[in-house]
Amino acid sequence: MKMRKILIVLSVLGLVSGCGEQRESADIPEAQPAGATSANIGDHVVHFSAQATDQLPPEVARAYNIVRSKNRAMLNVSVLRAADNAPVAAAVTVKTVNLTGQLKNITMRQINEQDAIYYIGETPVANRETLIFDISVTPEGSDKVSAVRFKREFFTD
Repeated sequence: MKMRKILIVLSVLGLVSGCGEQRESADIPEAQPAGATSANIGDHVVHFSAQATDQLPPEVARAYNIVRSKNRAMLNVSVLRAADNAPVAAAVTVKTVNLTGQLKNITMRQINEQDAIYYIGETPVANRETLIFDISVTPEGSDKVSAVRFKREFFTD
């Protein structure tokens, strides 16, 4: 349960990752409103976040064999049954590209922890690189493939 709480906190951190200290520079973009972090796909809800892995506490990174780096992004996906918010196993695949169309390989792996099921994957990122995540989800017991798309910009400097 403790790791689940940490992963939930990390999802929230992903929303504010671009909101660092204010500097007086014309090349620093203004903070944008956070985008969606979940999508309703009928009987299920998909929760997702992406953040730089250097934001992970060292003990969490070690526990999940994740390299902590400002130049690596981690995608975190979970699927819950809408009726009771119970975690559901699912087939989760991701296609990720940057704004120039360069494919970024992310292999998702399932994490089972007490009463939670997560899917995480990592990929390298450059400063100010925006990634578009196309997530395909097929909840266990369903034959319907649902698509979720979101984008995040990463700041590594």
